[in-house]
Amino acid sequence: MRILSADWVVPVEGPPIEQGAIAIADNGRIAAVGTADDLGAGERFDDAVLLPGFVNAHSHIEYAVYAGFGDGLPFPPWIGLHIQRKSRLQAEDVEAIARQGAAECLRSGITTIGDCSFSGAAATACADLGLRAIVYLEVFGEDASALARFEELRDRVAPAFSERVRVGISPHAPYTCTLELYRACADLGLPLATHLSESKAELEYVLTGQGPWESLGEYLMPPLGRPAISALAEAGVLGPGTLAAHCVQVDAEEIALLAELEVGVAHCPRSNALLGCGVAPLAALRESGARVAIATDSPASTPSFDMFDELRAAVMAARAREQRPNALHAAAALELGTLGGARALGLDGEVGSLVPGKRADLTVLSLDGSSFVPWEDPVSAIVLGGSPDRIVATLVDGEDRYRRGGETWRVSTSAAQARGRMLDL
Repeated sequence: MRILSADWVVPVEGPPIEQGAIAIADNGRIAAVGTADDLGAGERFDDAVLLPGFVNAHSHIEYAVYAGFGDGLPFPPWIGLHIQRKSRLQAEDVEAIARQGAAECLRSGITTIGDCSFSGAAATACADLGLRAIVYLEVFGEDASALARFEELRDRVAPAFSERVRVGISPHAPYTCTLELYRACADLGLPLATHLSESKAELEYVLTGQGPWESLGEYLMPPLGRPAISALAEAGVLGPGTLAAHCVQVDAEEIALLAELEVGVAHCPRSNALLGCGVAPLAALRESGARVAIATDSPASTPSFDMFDELRAAVMAARAREQRPNALHAAAALELGTLGGARALGLDGEVGSLVPGKRADLTVLSLDGSSFVPWEDPVSAIVLGGSPDRIVATLVDGEDRYRRGGETWRVSTSAAQARGRMLDL
């Protein structure tokens, strides 16, 4: 039995526990959550809080070194630039980048990701570093023949899949996949993720085949001629096993449909803001009962896998959009980044909160020397004062997967060299 204790334990499901402790069984599950007086101090962390590991419901760890590429470009040329630069990489480059991305997630207190993977390298990186994941292998195209790509990727990285790293499929988006391909993907019965209703330009193309997206014609499928969410719902694609990333440009009817069908929605406020896509209607999504999560997307569109920055961006964007300071409280934001992410991925029975019987996936956050100690509210301190530099340890299944100061957590030279190749240096 391993016991960790700190000034506070924040279970997410249940109120914060002052001078709290967590007992971890030998099977990697939480045995008990309570006070240090009841469970023992064990390994003690002063000026610190124990919280569930973040569940980052939408990421692309294979893009970990893409930060800043094309900053300020409109969406279509921005994507075109990334496609062109990605073509310069070899398989070993992508593997090095994916490992760097997995390491950065763990360093940020993330213990589970829902990752859309172009190459499959995300699966081996997560398996090697101990990061829990659903790896959605991406497919593109017109019909079921495109599933040959999925099968090739799945077979290539099959040894990486396990109870901890699971396989899913990602028909990329309604502008790169036909309804026929979406149906074929859904028929596999695997977890499914897709990019949906991210920008006004996307909606224009999906409806009319016109607008800024026309410049990417060689990569696009014929327009649906109708709203993608209703088309996918009618095709039987949307449901509890589906994750929809972004959902920025959605109306009340579409929000109600997402909630009714129990679709997971990954809200990525920093990505949406930096790409000029808009601010998703988070308050309306939450009020509808939709399974909403806060997620980072990738450094291709967001500077980092920093979930603390993402939580703060979500709080600020929600309050600015609704023009009221109670549009999103710190506690609600933390829930969206932990248990909300687990619900969106269908993993809430296993992770996302500190509850006996769940996996011991947790983070130790120190606020030593910060303006948030002495404590007033540990949850506000986490959301407003947390950062990757303040993560002391990240545990998955009760095992340390990141420890501050560890030698293996330096920036990967191979990943930096791969970035240089993309820049043609």
